[in-house]
Amino acid sequence: MENVSGKKQRAQTFKLRSFKKYKVLYFMMIPALLYFIIFCYTPMYGILMAFKDYKISKGVMGSDWVGLYYFQKLFSSSRFWSVLGNTLIISLLKLILGFFPPIIFALLLNEIKTPWFKKLTQTCSYLPYFISWIILAGIIKEIFSTNGVINQIVTSFGGEAQVWLSKKQYFRTILVSTDIWKGFGWGSIIYISALSGIDPQLYEAAALDGAGRWKKMLYITLPGLIPVITINLILSMAGVLNAGFDQIFNLTNSSVKSVADIIDTYVYELGVQKRDYSLSTAVGLFKSVVALILILLTNFTAKKINGKDYTLW
Repeated sequence: MENVSGKKQRAQTFKLRSFKKYKVLYFMMIPALLYFIIFCYTPMYGILMAFKDYKISKGVMGSDWVGLYYFQKLFSSSRFWSVLGNTLIISLLKLILGFFPPIIFALLLNEIKTPWFKKLTQTCSYLPYFISWIILAGIIKEIFSTNGVINQIVTSFGGEAQVWLSKKQYFRTILVSTDIWKGFGWGSIIYISALSGIDPQLYEAAALDGAGRWKKMLYITLPGLIPVITINLILSMAGVLNAGFDQIFNLTNSSVKSVADIIDTYVYELGVQKRDYSLSTAVGLFKSVVALILILLTNFTAKKINGKDYTLW
C-alpha cells in the first residue's frame, strides 16, 4: 500500500512540475479552447433538430419528435446522392493530387542553400493562402474570362476562346488546380518544421559514405517525414466530405451546377434559402458521422501498418 501511495504522490508531483514548466503554453491554449467550447461544443445540442420537426417558434426542445424521418427523406432523395457523388469526386481529386505538392515543395526548399532566396520563395508560396476565396474568385474569373489571359494565350496559338468556368469538362480541373496553388505553400510548413528536426549528423555521416543529394533525400529525409505524412493523411481523411464550400460557392454558376453541387452548398440551400433546418441538420450530422468513421478507420489502418508512433492515438 505504501508503494502504491508513493507512486501516486510522485505522479502528482510530476504533473504539477510539468504544469509549472509549460504553464505559458497552457495559457496560450486557453483562447483556442474557449473557441471550441463556444462555437463547436455548445451548439451541439442543435443536433437534436435532425430528429425533430423543428419550428423556430417552438425551439429545439419544444418541437415535435419525428425520429429518423429526415434521414429517410434524405437517403430517398436522388438529389442527395448526386450531391454526395460530386463531393466525393472533388474531395478525392483535391486529396490525391494536392497531398504530395507540399511534400515535394518542402523537399526542394530544403535543398536551397541561399538563405535570402529560400525565405523569398517561402513568403511567395505562403501569400495565396491568406487571400480569401472571395477575392481569389474575382481574380480567377478575370483570368478565365472571354478576354482573360488564358484565352489570349489560346487564341495566340490559333485556338478558340472558351468560357472556361461555364464548361463542365473544365470546371473541376480549375477547382482542383486553383485549390492546390492556394494551399501547397501553407501545407508545406509542417513538413519544413519536421525537416528541421532531422539530426544533421545523419547527413554528415551519409556524405562521408559518399551519398549524394538524391540518396540523402531518399534514405534520410523521406523516412524522417513519414510520421508527419501519416498523421496529415489521417487528418485529411476527416475532410473527405469537405470539398471547399467557399471556393465552389464563389466560382460556380448555373451552367456547371450539376458537377459543382456539393454537400455544403446543398446544406446552404436547405438551411439558408429554404429554411428547412431539420433536413439540413440531418445532412450535416451524416457528414460528421462519416468523417468520424473515416478518421477512425485511417488511424486504425496506420497503426496496423506503421505502429502506434505514427498515429494520433
